Amino acid sequence: MCSNLGYDDNTKGLPSQGSSINSEGSETSKPRVKRSLSERISVGGLLRSSGRISHRTSSLDGNWSQRHPSVKSISNDFSSKLLHDSDESQSDVPDGSPVVYEREYMQGVLMKETVRNYTEQTRKGKPRNKHSVKEVKKKSCVDIFEGHRSYYLMLNLQLGIRYTVGKITPVPMREVRSSDFGDRARIRMYFPRKGSQFTPPHNSIDFSWKDYCPMVFRNLREMFKLDAAEYMMSICGDDGLRERSSPGKSGSIFYLSHDDRFFIKTLKKTELKVLLRMLHEYYIHVKKHENTLITKFFGLHRITLRGGRKVRFVVMGNMFCTELRIHRSYDLKGSTVGRCTDKDKIKENTTLKDLDLSFEFQMDKLLREYLFKQISIDCEFLESQQIIDYSLLLGLHFRAPEHLKALLELPTTATNSDSLPRELIIPPKGLLLVTHEPSFVSTAPGPHIRGSTLRAFSVGDKEVDLLIPGTGRFKVQLGVNMPAQANHKLLDNECDSNEVELFEVYDVVLYMGIIDILQEYNVKKKIEHAFKSLQFDPQLISVVEPKFYASRFINFLKKKFPEQP
Repeated sequence: MCSNLGYDDNTKGLPSQGSSINSEGSETSKPRVKRSLSERISVGGLLRSSGRISHRTSSLDGNWSQRHPSVKSISNDFSSKLLHDSDESQSDVPDGSPVVYEREYMQGVLMKETVRNYTEQTRKGKPRNKHSVKEVKKKSCVDIFEGHRSYYLMLNLQLGIRYTVGKITPVPMREVRSSDFGDRARIRMYFPRKGSQFTPPHNSIDFSWKDYCPMVFRNLREMFKLDAAEYMMSICGDDGLRERSSPGKSGSIFYLSHDDRFFIKTLKKTELKVLLRMLHEYYIHVKKHENTLITKFFGLHRITLRGGRKVRFVVMGNMFCTELRIHRSYDLKGSTVGRCTDKDKIKENTTLKDLDLSFEFQMDKLLREYLFKQISIDCEFLESQQIIDYSLLLGLHFRAPEHLKALLELPTTATNSDSLPRELIIPPKGLLLVTHEPSFVSTAPGPHIRGSTLRAFSVGDKEVDLLIPGTGRFKVQLGVNMPAQANHKLLDNECDSNEVELFEVYDVVLYMGIIDILQEYNVKKKIEHAFKSLQFDPQLISVVEPKFYASRFINFLKKKFPEQP
């Protein structure tokens, strides 16, 4: 350090000669290079000349080699490497041309050096020819939390939610006020790793926590009949959260609670603003319509890491948390432009799109009436909030045809159809609607469970349960445990006869809900997208207006759920 500042450690107040001698020697062997823009760099509170980094290393060799002989070879190798790298980088620069040094330091040690041309053309703001700077892509949440860092994010989520729910739950229940909404209605807390008076010590990194509108979401959880203790144990229990194997195209990170009840997704800043803006109307809507199909939100939070990096996320109910397995799922927007999935990329858990849905569904007359009445109400609400690009997430549980099961179980001695029992030839119904009996079905609320039990036309306009032979009895609610028949018309190349139309018919159980409701209407953005795609399809242009989007969305669903004659 003394050598770098120009003083020798063996003499008091006398200028050191090592640095100047080495500097003169290097000037005779190499052409003079003008000073860089980053010549003076602050390290540990001291200003050092970046042009003397390599000379300081060589001047220290003499002082340290006598006291530490083992270090001599290491320091010589390191200094020679720096000098060699500097010679190579400077040899590419024409004589007399100004240059700019780009240096990377680690704990005050020069690790990498790059020489750039600094011409008059770049000073005037014109494009650079040789060393143009590439456009830096905005990092997504996945880039921020590569590898084990996403584990730290998961721990931060659990710590923050446990703190927030524990703080707000003892507050007496009351109606929300206007002051409970907006960005200023929040709870803030800093979580140092060593702990504090209000926070426990933890194994994650230091972070700041912000909980938006805590009283509003507390009332929403009560409205959705969620117990605070169960909510905390599901998300903040010892089993932890499970990260989705592949994030969406938006770059978000997805987590599932260990019991699959809750779904956690990171948000963009614009999505956060949309949710905060519409939260008051959303609260009124879900309170008025207990059977709403719109996504249930249970919490809105933000984590701020060291360096100012912010991660925003929302807690939602998992619509596919069911006792029955979801065999196939669809994301339906009512559009045909780009709404198909590459067959090579389809896997068991792939969510398919509009053009991939080849089924038409036949439902009970009254159940279908309830469904489209609520879809219209929800679309009117989203239209009033200028929301577009939402989807109907549809999950299908297929039942194996019972008559095929019976035929497969026949003894091999039967050789013709005449010997078959008569009752096995007539296929029994795989799904049955029976009168609702509260004592025979589970009444425990779930993250996707909605309000009242539905009535069915086929049982005399009475509340019904779904009875699946050999499986169980389930409560029928809007978008949950809804029975239907899925019809698939066979094409000409799939059947031998052209005289009659052949169909494949499956008994299915439907699960559905409206998702992706945080995309706000933007005229300029949608028009630019339509013209850039060079597809002047009326369906694409109509996306500009939320009213047209809702109309197209409902019409598409009505085609897939046709009304029975």
